[in-house]
Amino acid sequence: MSILLNIETSSKNCSVSVSQDGKLKSIVEIYSEHYSHSENLHNFISEALKKIKLNPNDLDAIAVGKGPGSYTGLRIGVAAAKGLCFALNIPLIGLNSLQILSQKYKAKPDEILFPMFDARRMEVYTMVMNSNKEILKKTSSEIIKQDVFDDFSKKKTWVFFGEGSVKCKEIIKGKHVKFVDDIMYPSASEMILLSYEYFKEKKFEDIAYFEPYYLKEFI
Repeated sequence: MSILLNIETSSKNCSVSVSQDGKLKSIVEIYSEHYSHSENLHNFISEALKKIKLNPNDLDAIAVGKGPGSYTGLRIGVAAAKGLCFALNIPLIGLNSLQILSQKYKAKPDEILFPMFDARRMEVYTMVMNSNKEILKKTSSEIIKQDVFDDFSKKKTWVFFGEGSVKCKEIIKGKHVKFVDDIMYPSASEMILLSYEYFKEKKFEDIAYFEPYYLKEFI
């Protein structure tokens, strides 16, 4: 049996869940334009555990969205996860936040997925995946222009989602392009299967040296 705490703070959504053997047991989250992570995260962790009558000593590992995303949000989430792992002497799991976001979308065959976070100006953080959620292009920072993704087949449907996809609408067009407007940010509820697979395969981070995946330097 595995009881995992999942933390996602890469976006304006401060999100915490608890899972057991790959199944969601509790979730506490709030989306705030003001990035309320520093005020809410530790309270959300306590609340998520309290909901199912557990305490931190019952946890077998902690998973955290490592980025890319908000510099401040990532720093807060990773610091909390590392601190708890040190105190409880349990493993740390780092998950790509774009992969977490992609779990919200149920892909159809012959679709190419472009989960995106806003990276300011006309840049986005993105990765490219096939309909089986296998990575076709690793996480990168891209300046949005009409031909930026022309290496990929237009015979397949390109599916854009996440907050960063909004800035693509007036630039990337065509019958092969689809925008999903109700998937904007990642949630700890979508970390469940990923964190469970990592736990079973013992894909753990070195707690002492683990850092958020900022992708770009903070300015």
